[in-house]
Amino acid sequence: MRRALSLGVAALALAGCTLDPQYQRPALPTAGAYPSADAAYAADRAHQPANASTVSADLIGWREVFTDPRLQALIALALENNRDLRVAILNISASQAQFRSQRSELFPTIDATTSTTIEGQPATEAVPQVGEPTSSSHYTSHSYSAGLGFTSYELDLFGRIRSLTRAQYQTFLSQVETRRSTQISLVAEVANDYITLLADQKQLQIANQTLDAQGKSYALSKALFDNGTSTLLALREAETTVDTAKASVAQYTRQVAQDENALTLVVGAPIPDTLPPGADLATEGIMADLPAGVPSLLLTQRPDIMAAEHTLLSENAQIGAARAAFFPSISLTGSGGVESVTLNKLFTPAAEMWSFAPQITLPIFSGGQNRANLDYAKVEKRVEIANYEKTIQTAFREVSDALAARGTYLDQLAAEQQLVDAYGDAYRLSTMRFQAGVDTYLSALTTQQSLFESEQTLVSLKASQLQNLVTLYKALGGGWYAVSPTAPSTGG
Repeated sequence: MRRALSLGVAALALAGCTLDPQYQRPALPTAGAYPSADAAYAADRAHQPANASTVSADLIGWREVFTDPRLQALIALALENNRDLRVAILNISASQAQFRSQRSELFPTIDATTSTTIEGQPATEAVPQVGEPTSSSHYTSHSYSAGLGFTSYELDLFGRIRSLTRAQYQTFLSQVETRRSTQISLVAEVANDYITLLADQKQLQIANQTLDAQGKSYALSKALFDNGTSTLLALREAETTVDTAKASVAQYTRQVAQDENALTLVVGAPIPDTLPPGADLATEGIMADLPAGVPSLLLTQRPDIMAAEHTLLSENAQIGAARAAFFPSISLTGSGGVESVTLNKLFTPAAEMWSFAPQITLPIFSGGQNRANLDYAKVEKRVEIANYEKTIQTAFREVSDALAARGTYLDQLAAEQQLVDAYGDAYRLSTMRFQAGVDTYLSALTTQQSLFESEQTLVSLKASQLQNLVTLYKALGGGWYAVSPTAPSTGG
């Protein structure tokens, strides 16, 4: 038994080669930098302070990006309660367990066994043992054994099991990165839903203010009509503005309620009333800016790209396992212990027994199965190379789009704010002219409708500008403050 175990340990120490192809990371299928020479990016840089940070976005925690206290509290709740993130964390645990199971094949499985056999035989066929009573009808025999042993332990001389272990380890690392990606996406989703809620609350506020103003105008028009100094047409025109404002109030009341439901779903728990108050959409306290001047090489730090590369590495290891199938495999079966026909002599030197049965299997003909498995593994690697490159290209496009939009949103917001101010003055002046009796109510109605629409557009633009920053945070692989699971050893 000692001899067999020593031989197995020595063979295990020698089993260290691998047939995995040498891995080389595919070249970036994108330009070395984002398209920064266009007017949109120049406008973006024009709005950047002179001492703007150049820290990579993946090193910036979400609390530094989302500075609104209420939004921070909502994100913290979501990280604790969101079910999609829980599933991603559980997937890591499942993948880690699969890796440990695969790694266990590198070592022999040693079992301790004990057995007792009692057998009855016809007396004409049985040979009585010493000390056993004889019978003319039948004979009962006893056998006792105890020992240690291992069965069909494969020596990994050509690295098949090690390749499969590396493949499973890379799958585990891919799940870790998928969890990071899920968390970043969750933070961005909470922020987007929160911004949408703020925008609709602002739209509801504008609709209520418009309804209040139009109600006063309608009351004035009705008084003028009752006194005979205005026409029925002017009264009906004033009434249409009130009805339009009422419809807008109903619309945004519904949207605010639905936005709150969506936010509750992504948070994964009822939103408590004790959260700190949130910022107004028009304030600058919702989000901090993100660095723009980063090379596209930093995209390789995005968790979805890292997950795609780990999947590629897993397929690379699968090729090594498929290659190893062409070579001989050696399996060992051994056991040692004691065996006796009487229990009182079971643990005596005379009862010792052992066996050792090495087996070598040389593949000669498999109907092309091994070749097919190798071809399949190579094709799967090429598929994952394409997926890896496509993931990088998609990320490059997302960052480029967000950068192109950032500066132009600021210019568009400034122009829309000027338009709101101009329509506000026009509405005030046209209302004064109507009240003075020097103009019809149609002029006031037209400018009021234009003011209402421009105010709505301004709110939508502000929400889109903030959501573009959220997209940029996500596209750059925004940082996250959480402890990653400890990666287990690959077992060599």
